Amino acid sequence: MHATLPLLEATTFPALRRGALTTLQVNLGYRCNQTCVHCHVNAGPNRTEMMDSTHLNLVIEVLKARSIQVLDLTGGAPELNEGFRELVRRARALGVHVIDRCNLTILFEPDQEHLAQFLADQGVEVVASMPCYSLENVDKQRGKGVFDKSIAALQQLNALGYGQPSAGLRLSLVYNPQGATLPPEQGRLQADYKRELKAHFGIEFNELFVVTNMPIQRFGSMLISKGQFNSYMQLLRDSFSEPNHAVVMCRSLISVDWQGHLYDCDFNQQLGLPLPAGGAVRMAVQPHLRDLLVQNPDGRPVRTADHCYGCTAGQGSSCGGALTGE
Repeated sequence: MHATLPLLEATTFPALRRGALTTLQVNLGYRCNQTCVHCHVNAGPNRTEMMDSTHLNLVIEVLKARSIQVLDLTGGAPELNEGFRELVRRARALGVHVIDRCNLTILFEPDQEHLAQFLADQGVEVVASMPCYSLENVDKQRGKGVFDKSIAALQQLNALGYGQPSAGLRLSLVYNPQGATLPPEQGRLQADYKRELKAHFGIEFNELFVVTNMPIQRFGSMLISKGQFNSYMQLLRDSFSEPNHAVVMCRSLISVDWQGHLYDCDFNQQLGLPLPAGGAVRMAVQPHLRDLLVQNPDGRPVRTADHCYGCTAGQGSSCGGALTGE
């Protein structure tokens, strides 16, 4: 796989500083039951990296120490971590809002038969990967048979109250473009998704998040192989939007890898660009979850590189979808 960091380190991206920390995004491991072309984590069935119980306990301690409002669980497939359910229970007991970034097909894996009911019982928000509302496009990006399983999973979640206005169980879908283009306008595409999924499958959901593909890991390597890396980066730079720069997710989020190391975002994590050390009492060279027990990262600089243009291009992109309307 082609390395993209050497092509991204020299950057003209404007400097950023953190605001108040509200969200801890934790990668519970890189093992996944799918292997997707656009995956910036390079996750798959053969990955073995998984967060252990010591670090799972430390996540809970940090939530309490920093009064963090949101725990955003990702992977790989975060549900494949043996400590996933206990972590969710403990976080919810603290009153923390928990997000599960779910690939939907995980609901049909061995030992996951009761996963959907567990998520509903705990009031977990589900953010589900669904790159299109057509079988051909989904299976092309995520693998043969994924579309049918995804539809069945969404219907199962709907039956438990997810996506229903009165139930309070939020279900959001995530769209990624298939190629080296910016995603379409979020509002218009959301309307298309809602119409098509309701008409053909009776599926309802709360919101669609459109996410720009980052030129790193598997997707970045593909761009290099096809000779499209430079043109894609130019598209991202040319589409820079100053209003998006003011509200990018790294101002309020810290990303944690499976070993407990800290990063400004999930993309920096995959590039190996750790959270900058600093403050009156300096963090370690490789900042760690345990540092957050005694250190407040608010106001510190964000580590940037050229891939950051992906979050500010056009309507903007974050783990919560578009940042502004075009």
